[in-house]
Order: sequence, then structure tokens, then C-alpha cells
Amino acid sequence: MKKVEAIIKPHKLDEVKSALMAAGVQGLTVTEVKGFGRQKGHKELYRGAEYYVEFLPKVKIETVVHDEDLQKVVAAIVKTAATGQIGDGKIFVAPIEEAIRIRTGEFGDGAIG
Repeated sequence: MKKVEAIIKPHKLDEVKSALMAAGVQGLTVTEVKGFGRQKGHKELYRGAEYYVEFLPKVKIETVVHDEDLQKVVAAIVKTAATGQIGDGKIFVAPIEEAIRIRTGEFGDGAIG
């Protein structure tokens, strides 16, 4: 099992969610987050005053998938989240040692399917 975390632009959420569902993902967690990467924020003008926005709004999507589904899940995110502009986001993949479905007590792969 692998945990996939993707940090993407907020306006891409619906498109990425649809692509993940089509790729067989059965559940995911979405969190509104703020951060910056290479772009280092940007300047905005508000009521005539210029100010610097260091942390930009992003969305973090988390899901746990079977090892054999990892490549198609990552490909679905890359294809749908990409705009070609700086700040498109990142994907992180980490191993998961165990998963337990609380309701039934199922362990392992059965808990994420």
C-alpha cells in the first residue's frame, strides 16, 4: 500500500477528483492548505496599497492505494492538475505499513478497498 499526497491548485480539485475516481480510487481526504515553493508568493494591490502574499492557497489531496494502482493514480493527478504554469504542485508517495477499517476491524488491503 502507498499513501499519495498531492498538493495542487484549488481550481483543479474537481477535475483531479473525477480523474481519481475514474482511476479506481474509492476514497480521499481533501484539506485546504497554504504554502509556497519556487514561486515564493506574489504581490497584490488592495485599496491602493501593495502587499506581499507569501503563502498561496492550495489543496492537499490524500489517498491510500494498492501498490499495483500507484502508477495510474499518479498519472491521473499529473495529467489533470498540470497547467504548465509555476505552482502546479507536487505529489509525494510514501509506504503504508498497515491500514485498519474502524467499522469492521479489517486489516491490510481489505481496509482500503
